Amino acid sequence: MSTLAPLVARIDASTPPHRDRAIDGLRALALAAVPTGHWLLGGFTLDADGAIHNASPLSAFGALAPVSWVLQMLGIFFLVGGRASALSYRRRTAGTAAWLKGRVARLGRPVVGVTAVWAVLIAVLTAAGVPGDTLRTAATLVVQPLWFVGVYAAVTALTPLCVRAARRLGGWAAAPLLLCVATVDLLRYGPYSDAVPSWLSVLNILPGWLFAYQLGVSWGEKRIGRRGALLLAVGGAALFAVLVAVFHYPASMVGVPGAARTNSHPPSLLVLALASAQSGAAILLAGRLARLLARPALWAPVVVVNLSAMTVLCWHQTAMLAAGVPASYAGAVPGLTTAPDTPGWVAARMAWLPVFAVLLVVIGRYARAFESPWHGVSAARRAAAGVLALGFTAFALGLT
Repeated sequence: MSTLAPLVARIDASTPPHRDRAIDGLRALALAAVPTGHWLLGGFTLDADGAIHNASPLSAFGALAPVSWVLQMLGIFFLVGGRASALSYRRRTAGTAAWLKGRVARLGRPVVGVTAVWAVLIAVLTAAGVPGDTLRTAATLVVQPLWFVGVYAAVTALTPLCVRAARRLGGWAAAPLLLCVATVDLLRYGPYSDAVPSWLSVLNILPGWLFAYQLGVSWGEKRIGRRGALLLAVGGAALFAVLVAVFHYPASMVGVPGAARTNSHPPSLLVLALASAQSGAAILLAGRLARLLARPALWAPVVVVNLSAMTVLCWHQTAMLAAGVPASYAGAVPGLTTAPDTPGWVAARMAWLPVFAVLLVVIGRYARAFESPWHGVSAARRAAAGVLALGFTAFALGLT
């Protein structure tokens, strides 16, 4: 600890006084929930050929659904993203196009990096004799969290419109988005659902995730105060309870294999209810969190997580696979390659979480370079990375 003290002090001293520590703290919390949720609520099974396949403990343990209410914190991520974008947009020195280009580039570089590396890994592992089903499983897991980046880039592009809406309507600017999702849900789950085409649910993707982002923009524009935050928290919690208890929405916030309905892909009204409750609570507690993070020992890890945000998002599934794929050659390894259908599996998986975290740190030590601007990288290498990324994406989506 004595060796870490100077580093902690240096991080604290280098933080600008105007830095909103609460926003960084909330972002770090939401980021930490992503790998924790995927590592805890995702498992593997082995087939007769030794290949691994995705499985979920939620299929056997429905009582674990409330865990997903805590670990599904994308609403918080979009909230703080909206607030940060509003503040950044207000401080921009160049035009809107240049501002947007810079923000999208920061999102795109790590995605191209991880998919290009995995394109090479797929070829190497295939040559090494790794089963094709294992590679398909791995590709699906790697791509799984990357959808978020595309959606986040889309809502970021709408920041100027969100700012104007916030200045005119305040926190109520998010209300039409909630009504849009509610309407689509009524059509796809209501009395005439049999006559509704399945593609209609896609209409919920943009308004569903823009909802919390718009709340964040309104917060950044100082149009949501304590009264509005309390309304969001209480109203969101009440709507969540009604949707689950009365309208029988699935209790899990993540997809359950074999389930007829899912809340998150695309987002249902239940996702917005949870995002509303989380957003209201976050706004109410922001001041207290900022004071707590004034302590250097608590602030330093928040800074480290935020500096590696995209690395955590893009590579945490690779960390789990770095343990799971080798374990598949050892047979039934508790918590890794055994079916997630017993209490023993849950206990074993909890023991594996620190191992996954260490593997992520090791991988991130090298992968974080993709987050930095690619200065000195030739056009040919950029093009090659793009081609590899597209090839891997096609493989992961089953197009090749």
